[in-house]
Amino acid sequence: MRKSLLCLSVLLLTVLAGCVTINVYFPKAAAEKAAGQFIGSVIDQPAVNAKAKPATKADTASKPASTQGDTHGEPLASRLVDFLIPAAYAGQTPDLRIHTPAVDAIHSRMRQRFQQSLRPLLDAGVVGFTHDGMVAVHDASSIPLAKRAEVNSVVAAANRDRAALYREIANANGHSDWASKIRAIFAALWIQKAHAGWYYQNASGAWVRK
Repeated sequence: MRKSLLCLSVLLLTVLAGCVTINVYFPKAAAEKAAGQFIGSVIDQPAVNAKAKPATKADTASKPASTQGDTHGEPLASRLVDFLIPAAYAGQTPDLRIHTPAVDAIHSRMRQRFQQSLRPLLDAGVVGFTHDGMVAVHDASSIPLAKRAEVNSVVAAANRDRAALYREIANANGHSDWASKIRAIFAALWIQKAHAGWYYQNASGAWVRK
C-alpha cells in the first residue's frame, strides 16, 4: 500500500511540475543591499572584512522548533513538493547569495588594491568610476610618463576583478543572466558612495567631480 502511495504521489507531482511555470524574479532590493555593504567595506576602510551571512530566524521559521531537521512526521506528498518547488518560489522574501570563496577572494583583492593604490589615484583625480561599473583614467596628462604603465596596470587589474565580481555573484545564485543587472546596481552604488572630490562618469559618459 505504501509503495503504491509513493508511486501515485511521484506521478501526480511529476504532472504538477510539468504544468506549473515558476517565475524567478531578480531580487533587486536584496542585490542593492548586498552591493552597498560590499562597496562600503571596500572604499570606507578601515573596516572588518565581510563574513559569511549568519543564520537568521527567517532561515528556520518555516517549521516549528520541535520538528527542525525532522521530516519523518510530514506527509510524503508534502516532502516531495518541498523538494520539487524550493521555498524561495513559495512566497518567501527573495535573497541574494554573495558570500562564496570566489567572491570573497575578489573582495579581499579589491580591498587591498584600493588601500594601496586605487584610492590615492581617486583622491588625486587621476582615475574615476565609470557609469558601467568599472574604473578608468580620467586625466592621463596628470600622470608622469614613468608612472603611466603602473597606473594602467592598476586600472586593468581593478576592472578584471569588477567584471569577475558581477559574473561570480550571478553564477553563485544560479542565474548567469543576472550579471548585467548586478553590474548596473553596483555601477550606480560605486558612484553614489564615491567620496567628495572623486570623479565619475554620468550616463552620457561625461566626467563629473563629486
